[in-house]
Amino acid sequence: AAVSWYDEFQRLYDTIPCVEVQALREHNDQVLHLSFSHSGCLFASCSKDCTVKIWSNELDISLQHSSNMRPYNWSYTQFSQFNSDDSLLLVSGVFVGPHNSSSGEIAVISMENFTLLSRVRNKPYDVFGCWLNETNLISGNLHRIGRITSCSVLWLNNAFQGIESENVNVVKRLFKIQNLNASTIRTVMVADCSRYDSPDLLLDYEEQLAASSTSTCPVFDLGSDSEEEEAKPKQTPEPAVQELPDDGGVTAEDGLQQFFDDIMEGRVRPAMTETELETKVAELFVRNRTKPPELNLLSTDSNSKTKYLIFTTGCLTYSPHQIGIKRILPHQMTTAGPVLGEERRSDEFFDSLDHVIDIHGHIIGMGLSPDHRYLYVNSRAWPRDCVISDPMQPPPIAEEIDLHVFDLKTMKEVKRALRAHRAYTPNEECFFIFLDVSRDFVASGAEDRHGYIWDRHYNICLAKLQHDNVVNSVAFSPVEQELLLTASDDTTIKVWRSPRAVRIQQARKPRPRKLLFSWLMNQKS
Repeated sequence: AAVSWYDEFQRLYDTIPCVEVQALREHNDQVLHLSFSHSGCLFASCSKDCTVKIWSNELDISLQHSSNMRPYNWSYTQFSQFNSDDSLLLVSGVFVGPHNSSSGEIAVISMENFTLLSRVRNKPYDVFGCWLNETNLISGNLHRIGRITSCSVLWLNNAFQGIESENVNVVKRLFKIQNLNASTIRTVMVADCSRYDSPDLLLDYEEQLAASSTSTCPVFDLGSDSEEEEAKPKQTPEPAVQELPDDGGVTAEDGLQQFFDDIMEGRVRPAMTETELETKVAELFVRNRTKPPELNLLSTDSNSKTKYLIFTTGCLTYSPHQIGIKRILPHQMTTAGPVLGEERRSDEFFDSLDHVIDIHGHIIGMGLSPDHRYLYVNSRAWPRDCVISDPMQPPPIAEEIDLHVFDLKTMKEVKRALRAHRAYTPNEECFFIFLDVSRDFVASGAEDRHGYIWDRHYNICLAKLQHDNVVNSVAFSPVEQELLLTASDDTTIKVWRSPRAVRIQQARKPRPRKLLFSWLMNQKS
C-alpha cells in the first residue's frame, strides 16, 4: 500500500513506538504479562507480587483496580486475557506448593465491578488458558499414566459457574490427548478461521522470491544480515500431519502381544532402556485407541464457523518443540451436552492432532497476528543434527531467539526467522517470553534487557527498548499500533509512543508562557 519510498521511510522512522513516555511502578515484583482490552481503553498486568492490576489507558495511564490473589493460595499471577466484549477478564496463576508442583488456577473477574466470578483448576499451570468465546474458556488437566507417559485433557468451562440448576452444565471435556516422552500440552490459544480471507497484511514470501528471480535488476532483502546468508538456499521445514505407522494390517493388540513375546524370548536387540520400553508400549497401546484426525484441515469451505485450538506440545522430550493444531467445530463451542463430551467408542479413547508443526527447538513464545492468519513463534534452536536419546535430557539450546512466521491457512512457514533478541537460561529454567503482533509491526521481549520491534513487511529490526532486567512481555494497543507497553523483571511497565504521537501529544498541551501571560492579564484587569 506504500505510495513511495519516502512515505515508507517516514512510516519506519516516525510511527515506531520507541519513545519512552511513562514508567509505571505500582508492582513490587517482576511483571510477567500484559494484555489490552479489545477496545484499547484498558489493559491488565500480572506479576510475581501475586496481583493483577487493571489500568486505564488515557493520555496519562493510571491504575484503576488491583486484585490480590494470595488469599486463594496463589503464588503469583502469570497471564491475563479479556473476552471479546471486554466484560470479563481471565487471569491465570500458579498455586503455592513444592518446587516441582505444576498446578495452577484460572480466575474470571467481572469488569463491571471487579468481582471474582469463578475459579477453575489448570494443570500444568503453563497451559495458561484462553477464551473460546464471550462466556466460555479453555483450561487443562494432566493425568500421569507412566513415568514419562501422560494424558492431557482440555476442558471447556462456563465463566459463570454459580448456576443453581443441576440440569445445566458448567464444564465439558473437549479433547483428550496422549503425551509421550514427558511432553505435555501447554500455552493454548484460539485462532478464528473466519478472518483468513481478508487479512490485514499478506505475507507471501515464496511469490516474492519467484518474482525477484525473473527480475533483471538486483533485489535487496532488507532483512538479511549478510550477502553470504542470502546466498545460502533457504530450507523451510514443511510442517506435517502426524500419521500412525502402517503395519500391514496388524492390529495394535497383536502388535503389543508380539512385542512382549519378543522381549520375553530375547529377540529385542539392542536391549531397550526402561524409558524406551515405556514409550514403545504406549505407542502400541494407543494405535487403535485414537480418534483419527479431521480431514481437509486446509479446506476453506467451513472456515466461517471453525476455530483452531493451537498449543505447544512435543514427542521427543519434555521441552515444548512442536505446535499442535486441533479444529474446534461449532457444536463443540458450548458446555451443553454430556460433561464428558461426545460419545466415544472403545477405539477412540484419545483424540489425535489434526496438524503438527515441528520447530526443532525450544518454543518460548507464541502470538497471533490481529487477523489470526499468521502465527509468530519465539524459539531457541537445537543443534542441527542432534539426537535425543533420553527425553529427560533435551539438547542444548541456542542463545539466539528465532521468531518464525507460519501461515495458518496453508500451514507453511512464510518468512525467514526474524532475529536480534537473545535469551540465556538453560532448558530446565527456560521461561515464556511473550510477543505481540500489530498490523505492521512485531514486538517481543528478551533476556538481554531489551524489548524489540520488527517490521512485518521487510523483516528488519526497527528498535530496541531499554529496561534494567529481562523483558517478559510486550503489548500493542489494538486500536493504535503507535502505542506499545513492555513489562520487565525490573518491576516496571514502560509506555512507548511513536515520535509522531509524542509531537501530537505535546502540541495539545498548553504552553507555560501562554498560561503566564493569561494570568498577568487577569491581574491587570
